[in-house]
Amino acid sequence: MIRTTISNLKSLFKLHSHLQLRLLTDSTHHSELNKPISPINPTHLLRVCTILYQQQNSPDSRLHSHLKTCNFDLSHEFFLQVCNKFPYSWKPIYRFYQFTQKESNFTHTSISFNKMVDVIGKAKNIELLWDILKEMGEKKFVNDQTFRLALKALASARELKKCVEFFHLMNTHGFVYSLEKLNKVVEVLCDSKLVFEAKYIVWKLKESIKPNGITYKYLIIGFCEVGELIEASKVWNLLVDEGFELEVDAVEKMMDTFFKNNQFDEALKLFRSIDGLGLSTYRLVISWMCKRGKLSQAYYLFEEMLKRGIHADNATLAALIYGLLSKGRIREAYKIAEGIEKPDISVYHGLIKGLLRLRKASEATQVFREMINKGCEPIMHTYIMLLQGHLGKRGRKGPDPVVNFETIFVGGLVKLGKSLEATKYVERIMSGGVEVPRFDYNKFLHSFSNEEGIVMFEEVAKRLREAGLVDLADIFQRYGEKMTTRDRRRRTVESGH
Repeated sequence: MIRTTISNLKSLFKLHSHLQLRLLTDSTHHSELNKPISPINPTHLLRVCTILYQQQNSPDSRLHSHLKTCNFDLSHEFFLQVCNKFPYSWKPIYRFYQFTQKESNFTHTSISFNKMVDVIGKAKNIELLWDILKEMGEKKFVNDQTFRLALKALASARELKKCVEFFHLMNTHGFVYSLEKLNKVVEVLCDSKLVFEAKYIVWKLKESIKPNGITYKYLIIGFCEVGELIEASKVWNLLVDEGFELEVDAVEKMMDTFFKNNQFDEALKLFRSIDGLGLSTYRLVISWMCKRGKLSQAYYLFEEMLKRGIHADNATLAALIYGLLSKGRIREAYKIAEGIEKPDISVYHGLIKGLLRLRKASEATQVFREMINKGCEPIMHTYIMLLQGHLGKRGRKGPDPVVNFETIFVGGLVKLGKSLEATKYVERIMSGGVEVPRFDYNKFLHSFSNEEGIVMFEEVAKRLREAGLVDLADIFQRYGEKMTTRDRRRRTVESGH
């Protein structure tokens, strides 16, 4: 009995020692991650990056001696900043990694390794990427983010066998086959339009990892995103055959794709085959009906939804408002809008879009003013809709040079130093009606969303008022004011006040 007690005490002592060692190791690793981020010296960062770029093909001894002369503080954050300076170039990053390996006071973490994987993957250096992934597996630095980055890089390079092999490799290093990890990978690949690659991985790993309803859902949504309805239908049938429940977002994505492809009958068949319809599904169908001018069908579904006890939200009512306006039923549309207790931007967009379709740009601008007065802030899409309504999608053509986009287009070519193109363009206009190319309002507004733009929009608004175009002046002035406050807010944040 005494021997047994001593044996038990020895076992407990060993367990205690092991736990202490484990806690010490974990705390050391966490302390590296939880260290306060010290500010990086920008001069040192620039100097190191310059050396890495200029000496990236030099021998190790020469590169390392140049780096040591910089006397920079090598920290975890410094390494990440260097990686950020070379987002698509693997060689400077890898050479710097080799340099850090010889620094005894610096240890890498899963974050720094993942950063390297991201850069090397984007650079499509698959051989080096594979070596780094092996090293990460051996050092136990692999996590969910590693799986996402590695599989996306390998799939983008069409290294499909390596994608499958990666799961097997990580399994040998203790990162066991996991359905959760597979689903995260499939989601990332489908979001990146790599759905065929995702399907290949799922099918090849079926013996090791059995897919579930969530796996199939991501594949269905992914195939719908790339317009492959036949492939999506095949996965759908497989999901049903294996007895998994249909996910609402997958069903809605299928319906949305049918609508986009003008297959209304197929979409409605799918709609009617679903049990327990909810608000989001009704909203989707009603919105598409209103977009295609099928107002009576939209109203029928709306009433059916209310009878089922499903309350309409603002987005559904906004769809109906647009549908009524597109049919010229202005009074009914305004009646619905006035009955909404707390209108949001979707309601105002429904009104603006519908009025612009009726070529009532002035009334649409009045709605724009009203939404601002009620505290609903316009977004970029609001401004683009209004500018297209007032100026047309190709830009305004008229006798007034202030708002004549032909003049602006030619002036822009001259300003860029493209006088020859401008001359040819004017000659073509004079010889026969050549239209101005489609004007990109989105790019236009983004390009002037800065200090220069603030002054420019003020000047444009002033000139438009002089030309009698008050509505357009208000739109540009409001956008300029928004840029002023945004720029001031950004400066405040940067200054730390």
